[in-house]
Amino acid sequence: MRSGSVLLAAVVAGTWGLVYLATQVLVDPPLATGITLVVGVVLTSVLTIGYPSALRGPRAGRALRQPGWTAISLGTTRTITAAGRSMPLRSGLTADAARRTAELLRPLLGGHAVAITDREQVLAFVGPGADHHLVGGQPATGTTARVIRRARTTVVRRRSEIGCPVPGCPLQTAVVTPLAIGDRLVGTLKVYRTDADPPSRELVEDMAGILSLHLELAELDLERKLAVDAKLDALRAQINPHFLFNVLNTITSKARDDPDEARQLLVRLSDFFRYTVRQDGHFAEFAQEYFFVRTYLSLEQARFGDRLRVRYDIDPQVLTTHVPVLIIQPLVENAVKHGLAEKVEGGTVNLRARVDPLTRTTLIQVTDDGVGIPADVLAQLTTGAAGADGGVGLRNISQRLETLFGERYALNVQSTVGAGTAVELRIPLR
Repeated sequence: MRSGSVLLAAVVAGTWGLVYLATQVLVDPPLATGITLVVGVVLTSVLTIGYPSALRGPRAGRALRQPGWTAISLGTTRTITAAGRSMPLRSGLTADAARRTAELLRPLLGGHAVAITDREQVLAFVGPGADHHLVGGQPATGTTARVIRRARTTVVRRRSEIGCPVPGCPLQTAVVTPLAIGDRLVGTLKVYRTDADPPSRELVEDMAGILSLHLELAELDLERKLAVDAKLDALRAQINPHFLFNVLNTITSKARDDPDEARQLLVRLSDFFRYTVRQDGHFAEFAQEYFFVRTYLSLEQARFGDRLRVRYDIDPQVLTTHVPVLIIQPLVENAVKHGLAEKVEGGTVNLRARVDPLTRTTLIQVTDDGVGIPADVLAQLTTGAAGADGGVGLRNISQRLETLFGERYALNVQSTVGAGTAVELRIPLR
């Protein structure tokens, strides 16, 4: 039991003794028992509330200190938390991101100088010593090499332990801790001071943990972007050769009978491929994708003639939303190739788009009244394989959507042989 608690118990017991003497022994006649109890309870409550006992903890405004601890204010903790949310290293372990991070951390970690390295070179150094701890060079201190080799934090309490070979280096103490992505060490965070009081190890290690988390997220973002890029490139490669071959055949036949129409088709074909090649990023306004789809269908109508009819039902609100690049056109292409190409009398392709404000989604529907897709061909499309006539794999599209949106999308395909096919795509509103 703590001494404070013992003292409080003794004071309460003595108070009750005094109350008993004052109300039952020293007065004649004795006061009623109820009065004695009321007085005793009131005095006990006053003592308990006014005494900083072990149950209440320290009074407000007193800092809880133990030997070797560094007092950190609540405001500083909140500042560090806020800084962690906007850390520049979220973009990756680059020299520019490291410099901005070091400048941000220097006043927060109680250091006179802050440095960030990867496994081979100094990426950033801010503060005293920057004249010889040069960015782009190898770390000048032996401490960094030890931390990278052992993968654990080192606290330096004397200048001689830092291992800087430059005479007159102002750095006296330091905490050097590793930065890691998973189990892979990728660099170090170094906080130096020019006096004999080293920075707080716990604080530096906690910040290194935050930086490591941001580096891991940056790597995941890069992997995700590369995966989306690869799927988009594969989709472009699937579309271009087959479509180009068919359209060029159409243009060749038109050139003999109608040179003007052939020239118009060449212009449209140029617009089509310019869009597929030059479109930057993974998202575009629906209006751009809509124009791209209309260009594609106009080229196909030149090939199929009256056998291909198209109906558009587009909500004007959809035009300014953003959708993934090259998502709608493959759906329309599959409707033409697998739905109408083999139907003698042809058919109609319907493109419908809506914004659902309640679910905050964009709904895109592509339907046709063609021959339908046999189960085996539909299985090929949904598993990523191209059909016999070069159809675009829906599995590729689905993987892109999953990479971009996670589980926040829906792609449904229904097809009946002899009746047609319906594809419904629902994606988050952007």
